[in-house]
Amino acid sequence: MPFGLGIAKGMMVTLRNLARKPVTVQYPEQRVTQNPRFRGEDFVWYEERCTGCASCAKYCPQGIIKIVTSPSGEQTQEGEKYKLETFDIEIARCMFCGLCVEACPYDALHMGTGFERAMPRKSDLVITVDELRASAKRPSTWFRPQLQDRGYDPASGEEVSWQDAGREATVAPTYDDMLKRWVEKR
Repeated sequence: MPFGLGIAKGMMVTLRNLARKPVTVQYPEQRVTQNPRFRGEDFVWYEERCTGCASCAKYCPQGIIKIVTSPSGEQTQEGEKYKLETFDIEIARCMFCGLCVEACPYDALHMGTGFERAMPRKSDLVITVDELRASAKRPSTWFRPQLQDRGYDPASGEEVSWQDAGREATVAPTYDDMLKRWVEKR
């Protein structure tokens, strides 16, 4: 590569963008439309779906999810559901990779769409179990095709119930399918 060709290419990019009209938004009065798949600073947690298995904490590469459980005695036929004593997410160190959401086998944890959670102290950037319970249930459609297929947009303000948040309707076989596969074909 001849000497100075890289500088010339860089200057061409600069000159091309010099004539372009800048895009400026007067935030917070004006807002840019947010993509429904945006992974924000908040998390949406459905307590009704959570069993306390701590898969999200195990798969978090930063180790920012703290879960303390005890046996609850509920749902013993299906497999024990644990009583959650602590479920804290330290978002000051979170890189919003979404591995915790992917790891949840029950679709109890979703990425949220908020981005205005600035705090003066790092210790305030912990989402507690009480905040998770009280938060608005408007999950991002990231890694949730069932929400995206329905045309759900978290910016609309519509909340999603815990029954509609799971993937089982789109990936789980119906009762008739299971009956054919496991009973009739054998």
